Amino acid sequence: MIISRTPLRISFVGGGSDIPAYYTQSPGAVVSTAINKYIYITVNKKFGKKIRASYSKTENVDSADQIEHPLIRECLKIVGIERGIEVTSMSDIPGEGTGLGSSSSYTVGLLNALYAYMGKYASAEKLAREACKVEIEILKDPIGKQDQYIGAYGGLEFIQFLSDGNVDVSPIICSPDTKKNLEENCMLFYTGLTRSSAKILSKQSKNMKSDVDKRVIMIQMVSLAYEAQRLLNNNSIRGFGQLLHENWLLKRKMTEGVSSNQIDKWYETALKNGAEGGKILGAGGGGFLLLYAKKKYHDRILNSLKDLELHDFKFEPQGSKIIFVSE
Repeated sequence: MIISRTPLRISFVGGGSDIPAYYTQSPGAVVSTAINKYIYITVNKKFGKKIRASYSKTENVDSADQIEHPLIRECLKIVGIERGIEVTSMSDIPGEGTGLGSSSSYTVGLLNALYAYMGKYASAEKLAREACKVEIEILKDPIGKQDQYIGAYGGLEFIQFLSDGNVDVSPIICSPDTKKNLEENCMLFYTGLTRSSAKILSKQSKNMKSDVDKRVIMIQMVSLAYEAQRLLNNNSIRGFGQLLHENWLLKRKMTEGVSSNQIDKWYETALKNGAEGGKILGAGGGGFLLLYAKKKYHDRILNSLKDLELHDFKFEPQGSKIIFVSE
């Protein structure tokens, strides 16, 4: 039996520049961090030759080609496993559409577990690259690359998406106190709203191909990622909340569905009670709301957003890892 653990993530600034419609023309960049919320994948040898895959439903099939779950099917095929295996999963934050990169973390963690099951080591770069291949190239999901890379590498990272398709992952170099202060100033609220990230990202990709103004907006968002890297490398978080605020205002202009009247109301309420900035994570439209504020304002913000659910978290320094191996 093999068990992998892969972190979910929070993307601070630059999100959207990791989709091909943007980075094939202009290099993209994000500042993103893994967090201590995880997806666990268990892989075990199954008695007999069938494949059992258990997620929101359970499948028992004769071969990988027959599996309905697209990520499980394609990951098995990439690793070269045809039958005689059982795959199950658990998540600290269940459900899709949260904006925490759960689908890509699942893919990275599944590949990691499957390679370990085969007795093969897979580097973070290999896991991220092959997860991108499964989701973007094979399954044609209209998503970007940052979730796969931050899930595989972990840490607080500055990630660049180059026009030739390569990805450069650079750790944010700052003092432990700077990182701790940044972490402590963040608040993560679950909105309870669900949305289809695929629909939003498909519109965003189309807009960036056909609308010069949308590309200009994304260029501005990428510049904020470089500014965030510069701030943190200089051991400063002064103005970080404002960068999040500027990124959110720009993101809302990219396509319809990123925000809503209710989300805008929550965000404005938070600003009035001490928040310096924030954003809906992921594609937008629902899921988790990230807010940035000095700790002295946290109680006031929490009391003003009583219909939202606060989730504590910490930054996670490690990416996808194998946490259990049994012969």
